[in-house]
Amino acid sequence: MKPSSWSYSGITLFEQCPKKYYHMRVAKDISEPPSTAMMYGTDVHAAAEYYIRDGVPLPEKYSYLNPLLEKLNTYPGQKHCELEMGLQRVDGRLLPCAFNDPNVWYRGIADLVIISPDGKMARIIDYKTGKSSRYADTKQLALMAACVFLHFPTVEHIKAALLFVVAEDLVKAEYDAPAAMHIFTELDDILTQRDAAYESEVFNPKKNFTCRAYCPVLICPHNGRSE
Repeated sequence: MKPSSWSYSGITLFEQCPKKYYHMRVAKDISEPPSTAMMYGTDVHAAAEYYIRDGVPLPEKYSYLNPLLEKLNTYPGQKHCELEMGLQRVDGRLLPCAFNDPNVWYRGIADLVIISPDGKMARIIDYKTGKSSRYADTKQLALMAACVFLHFPTVEHIKAALLFVVAEDLVKAEYDAPAAMHIFTELDDILTQRDAAYESEVFNPKKNFTCRAYCPVLICPHNGRSE
């Protein structure tokens, strides 16, 4: 079985439980019903995209976003909303490609990328709707930074942030190109495990905090719920 392209959400799902990953991303015979939190996050992302890209006023229920998004609007440069980027891996090298390229290796979508007028600096914003930034994970920012460096080769420095719109917090990170590329080294072990699972066609279950209360994969010894 040939490994498919991967995303950060996909690789974190595999790390959480290979069996859950198999059913949701490979066999696709089980899907996770959207939760209220997931739908809220989708709506917030859409509202922010329309506001920044098209100037569409925010719905009243999201008016609290106005100061945050207006601040982002003040940054000069070209703004890319929901920017889809792909990477190929060719002879050990990473090359930029289209999101839906048939040979894409990694896929990522950046909520907002702002390229400065001189093309030398970029900002990356990832909107988060969680109630706390306590367990913020910046690995996704590093992946987005790596993509931006490869897709926009004039960029020399990136300022990135996880913007927790509900918690009103900002988790910042800055990258130069060599530092951003280290993220692939950090993920090498889990990517190797994923490749091995595809090759052997064995995706073993892994007990984790989602098993009994949240996991939709009921055909698993760790689930504990009947179908």
